[in-house]
Parts: sequence; structure tokens; C-alpha cells
Amino acid sequence: MPSLKERIDADLKDAMRSKDELGTSVLRMLKSAVKYKEVEPGGHALEDPGVLAVVQTLIKQRRESVEQFRAGGRPELADKEEKEIARLQTYLPAQMSADELRAEVRAAVAQVGAKSPKDMGAVMKALMPRVQGRAEGKAVSDAVKAELAPK
Repeated sequence: MPSLKERIDADLKDAMRSKDELGTSVLRMLKSAVKYKEVEPGGHALEDPGVLAVVQTLIKQRRESVEQFRAGGRPELADKEEKEIARLQTYLPAQMSADELRAEVRAAVAQVGAKSPKDMGAVMKALMPRVQGRAEGKAVSDAVKAELAPK
């Protein structure tokens, strides 16, 4: 099975051959972000988990841009960013359902022995390695807050 970087390279070549402008620009941007991460001080060649982290960062940036564009009355730019998000998400593993995430959160809360929202940091520390790449940080954070909220 090819590595994620090899898959991105192959998809970029396909997008260029088929003259897919959006695909070409998104994949070039992704490839550039991965390369930048590798050459920054203290950087090293990225394996699949590192590439996944870069993809997630780019998706998060685009989500923030969508909010800004919508607030600024620029729906055409927001739509472009959403198309880029959809393209980037094809490189992420299948995302967890809300029920699966809730079950993982409950397991982490039990493991840590969390009782109140003050324990959120410990729960997140235990939970994030188990859901990395399969759930967005904001969704995980919201699920933990909901679970630890006073009932």
C-alpha cells in the first residue's frame, strides 16, 4: 500500500493530466505544506501520521476561513474553501460517528476518573492519541465538555 505522500503525488499527477484546477491547486498546496513541515528547524521526513496532522491543520484553517468569508459576505470564497476541505478530507481516515466518539469519551473519562470540567485536560490527553485523525479536535473537545458538564 502506498504511503500518503506517494498517494498525494499520484493524485497530483492525475489532477494535472485531467486539467482539474481545484484538485491541482489543493494538492500542490498540501504538498507544499508537507514539505515546509519537513524542512522547518528540527523537522524531519514525515511519515503518514505527520502528513495526516498537516492535512488536519489545513482543514482547520479552511474552516476558519469559511466562517470569516461568510461573516464578511463573500459566499463565493467560502464555497471555494469548502470544496478544498472536501478534497482534503479524502486523505483522512474514516471519521468516527458521534456515538463512537461518545463511547471513546466515556471510556477516557472512566480511565482518568474525571469528575468535573476541571479534569478536561487529563481526559483530552488520554483521549487524543486514540482518536487522532478519526475525529476533529473541536468535535472531541465539545464531546468531552458535554460529558463533564454538571448534570
